[in-house]
Formats: sequence, structure tokens, C-alpha cells
Amino acid sequence: MKKEKNYSENNRDKVIEELVSNGVFKIDGKQLYELPLHSLLAEYEAFGNPEVQM
Repeated sequence: MKKEKNYSENNRDKVIEELVSNGVFKIDGKQLYELPLHSLLAEYEAFGNPEVQM
């Protein structure tokens, strides 16, 4: 189970790095590291879709 957690943390870190490289530092007033992976992925997917960004 520890291996799964490390895999999840690595993915979360990668998503955070990608968001930061695209200029996203906070979501709904919270720092990225405070948010669950699900929220980060939703923002990451929306960032790639210009219709959702508005």
C-alpha cells in the first residue's frame, strides 16, 4: 500500500508542477498543495480546454 501512496504523490506533484508552469498557483483561494488530487486534475483538464476556462 505504501507503493500506491508514493505513486499517487508522484502524480500529484507532476500535476502541481504542470499547473504552476502554466501560471496557476491557487484554486478557489487555496494553495495547490492544500488540494486533493481530484481537484487538481479537474483544474488541469479545464486548463487545456479553452471553453471551460471562461
